[in-house]
Amino acid sequence: MPKEVFFMKRKLLQKNKIRPVIAIGILFCIFILYYIFFYNVQVEALSKYGSRGDEVIQIQTKLKRWGYYKGNIDGIYGSQTLEAVKYFQRKNGLTVDGIAGKRTLEAMGIFNSSTSSSGSSSSWNSDLNLLARLVYGEARGEPYTGQVAVAAVVLNRVKSSSFPNTISGVIYQSGAFDVVRDGQINLTPNSTAKKAAQDALNGWDPSYGAIYYFNPATATNKWIWSRPTTVTIGNHRFCK
Repeated sequence: MPKEVFFMKRKLLQKNKIRPVIAIGILFCIFILYYIFFYNVQVEALSKYGSRGDEVIQIQTKLKRWGYYKGNIDGIYGSQTLEAVKYFQRKNGLTVDGIAGKRTLEAMGIFNSSTSSSGSSSSWNSDLNLLARLVYGEARGEPYTGQVAVAAVVLNRVKSSSFPNTISGVIYQSGAFDVVRDGQINLTPNSTAKKAAQDALNGWDPSYGAIYYFNPATATNKWIWSRPTTVTIGNHRFCK
């Protein structure tokens, strides 16, 4: 066989071997790009310094309503928003990194594709759990009716135009509840607290429409004593 023909055949064979390798390499690169772009965007999406959009507007709106944020609601995650998020995280026992990740967004009552995949059902369960944590922190050891009444106060505030319009907004409003300030809000609620929260969500209000409650034995705020009393249950006096 002439040398020219031999070398030509060898080049063709080598070329045919290279083509599948190139194709596999291209497919691998496409897979990596797909994973980075789609998977990370859907699972790891969050708001942080430099972010813009509707989620940032929600964050700014809630933090401004609760007294953590003083800037403009412009949808731009700038230095003021960053510091407000850190302030919120610090006050509520969260990791203080200035990033509005899953736990921080849930604490603010913001639920979307990045924080929940089950929509309103997840939101309901989160509200129930947060309300149960509040009840456990504020009223464990109190009569069961009194625990339901504490949960009802939160829901009455949600309905009132004088307070935030979400359960998380009411509970995390700056200075509203001692258990948020001292970290007891992060304790795991027992079955009694969960049942009390559920009963309140189902419409039972043994507080008779109260939007405040206090312990007369420990209260130091003179203003709270001026509020009209609706009922006294256990160690708590409920008032409007």
